[in-house]
Amino acid sequence: MDFVTVLLIGVGLAMDAFAVSVCKGLAAKTPGTKHYLAVGLWFGGFQFIMPVIGYYVGSAFYDAVSSFAYVIAVVLLLMIGLNMIREAVSGDGEDADSDIGIWTMFILAVATSIDAFAVGISLAMESANILPSAVIIGIVTFVISAAGMKTGAVAGNIVGNKAGLLGGAILIIIAAKIALENLVF
Repeated sequence: MDFVTVLLIGVGLAMDAFAVSVCKGLAAKTPGTKHYLAVGLWFGGFQFIMPVIGYYVGSAFYDAVSSFAYVIAVVLLLMIGLNMIREAVSGDGEDADSDIGIWTMFILAVATSIDAFAVGISLAMESANILPSAVIIGIVTFVISAAGMKTGAVAGNIVGNKAGLLGGAILIIIAAKIALENLVF
């Protein structure tokens, strides 16, 4: 999988974390360095770990599904993207306060990285090199989460809902790209 595609996957996956980070920024009002590091490390760390776990789970079943593996990747990405859009439109996303304690951040990091687990399975089906992909996804999420904290503190509640829509749309576009590559070539 090429760098741009992995980068776009990272951006798409980071949108849930961005939305939660915006809420954290709104609640914190004047976040400090520890706030930026907390959201970046928790969300970026889990967005790194979860695709790796998903990749190895997906790899275990690769031989059984290799002839239609791209279909699994497309379906998973479509489901994740459509769910992100549904949550953004319905307002079912994560509510957050300014708490950046271990338990709160752990729960939020797991909740916002379930999608990354499924993407890891998709990457296994695509025979992608997981370590560079996971590193890119983690770094992108770290940066976007810290930016979300700042955005929430500065811009108010404007971006939260649109972030989920954008993330979902990016994942759907990537699913379409994978489908077209496998159907045409």
